[in-house]
Amino acid sequence: MVSTIWTELYRPHSFEEFKGQKEIVDKVRAFVEQKNMPHLLFSGPAGVGKTTLALIIGRQLFKDSFRENFLELNASDERGIDVVRNKVKDFARTKSIGDFPFKIIYLDESDALTKEAQQALRRTMENYTQTCRFILSCNYSSKIIDPIQSRCAVFRFKPLAREEILKILDTIAKKEGLTVTQGAKEAIFIVSEGDCRRMENILQSSAVLEKNIKEEMIYSIASFARPKDLKKVLELALANKFLESRSLLLDVMLNYGLSGADVVKQLQREVWDLTISDKKKLKLIERCAAVDFHIVEGSDEFLQLESYLAYVALIGSE
Repeated sequence: MVSTIWTELYRPHSFEEFKGQKEIVDKVRAFVEQKNMPHLLFSGPAGVGKTTLALIIGRQLFKDSFRENFLELNASDERGIDVVRNKVKDFARTKSIGDFPFKIIYLDESDALTKEAQQALRRTMENYTQTCRFILSCNYSSKIIDPIQSRCAVFRFKPLAREEILKILDTIAKKEGLTVTQGAKEAIFIVSEGDCRRMENILQSSAVLEKNIKEEMIYSIASFARPKDLKKVLELALANKFLESRSLLLDVMLNYGLSGADVVKQLQREVWDLTISDKKKLKLIERCAAVDFHIVEGSDEFLQLESYLAYVALIGSE
């Protein structure tokens, strides 16, 4: 059993080690090499390298003076205007330590900042450009006010591709002495959905139980139904075997501890692999959206899922 979280243990420390987002990395590397960069805004889903790339920029630029010239704050913990007025402003207004043109303040999850804090931040960014650069990261750039976006070079991160996830997985497995079957690798990619942090956490949780990691273990730990089980649920419903389909769906939900919302999202993915016409697939996808909405609004999830299976059966009988 490892003594530290793998997400931190295997975090890249250089541009060469960084996987994915090649176009963004190439542009950011050019900024670092010239020792001149604008304010940056990193936008994208969780676990795709936003924080890691920000830390690499700081380490490559400041070297041994990294801690003195790089301030990392999580805006979801410290989201009020006082943080911007005090902690951020005090760090931004002083000159960098050593022969560096500016300091860097990294604001993680900056879309959690209140509107008032963002307005104060925009003035700070404007007033202290000579001594400090800002790197903001967020999941949704639409939650960042336009004046801040216009002051930043915006980079949009995307989920990591299958090849990139598997490269990182193979590197960790080799260093940790793990045996991961091909089926388990595919399962990890499906469950992680391009989120490297989620992939590492699932892999570490599996490694604690057993060094030989198999497909079934991944789905069990991630509380994620096997795709072939849910595909069979839909195929039974299409064949007008409603009771069998409902029984299998309930078994899957109980075995994996899934909520109705989780099941609907997975069913929606499996619709595309069914051997029916595209028009029928579109109808089923549209129905998924309606069922998901009703569950979120508080409807009984089992009743909604039964209604969906009944609709699938009706589509199959057309």
